[in-house]
Amino acid sequence: MPETSIEKQQKTALGPTTGPEATREALIAAALDLFGANGFDATSTREIARRAGANIASIAYHFGGKEGLRQACAQSVRSQIDAIMASAFARSSPAIALPVRPDIAANMLEAIMGHVVRAVLISPDAARFVPFVLREINGHSPVLDTLYRDVMEPTHRRLCALWGAAIGAEPESEAVRLAVFAMVGQIIYFRIGSQIVTRRMGWSDYAASEADQIADTVCANLRASLQMYKTTDTGKERP
Repeated sequence: MPETSIEKQQKTALGPTTGPEATREALIAAALDLFGANGFDATSTREIARRAGANIASIAYHFGGKEGLRQACAQSVRSQIDAIMASAFARSSPAIALPVRPDIAANMLEAIMGHVVRAVLISPDAARFVPFVLREINGHSPVLDTLYRDVMEPTHRRLCALWGAAIGAEPESEAVRLAVFAMVGQIIYFRIGSQIVTRRMGWSDYAASEADQIADTVCANLRASLQMYKTTDTGKERP
């Protein structure tokens, strides 16, 4: 799997990762692939070590065992999602803090969604960590608690704050929280349903041009949704 731009920048600044740290990173990458494809229980440490090109004993050495490796995978996912969202929020309007005017909040949401779509659809890292996250969610694993607390809930709250500001509604109302889930759900489908989408669209894969088209579609849906919520009482907390 090719390196991301972040990985290339890190290697340029710090030099190539070698020795124990390289082994640790290879084990996490292999575990993300295999846990995502097969599930935690169905993946053996021997398979992970073989995929990583490492000795099976290195899993216990670096992580204390298979469960420790699972937690390390979760921390890696957290770091990657944090990086995507930090970049998205910075690109949307780095000099503006909440609360903001409705039009500015709407523009920020659109910029964030456009950036996230492109990052999630064409990043090799996202192709690796999204299946892992979905497996953990569906399996009700302990990792879900960590990801929810550290990544999902705070990110969702930030998006709700912008959505609420954009339509003049209470950010923590049920309607706003559900609307944000619906918005994010589009992106998740385009990632996990890529084989269906590309086949139906006649694309060979997601490249920059395809990601741009999807981002334009998601942002158009976002604008339409915000307009609908502005012209109805749906975005307000019901008594």
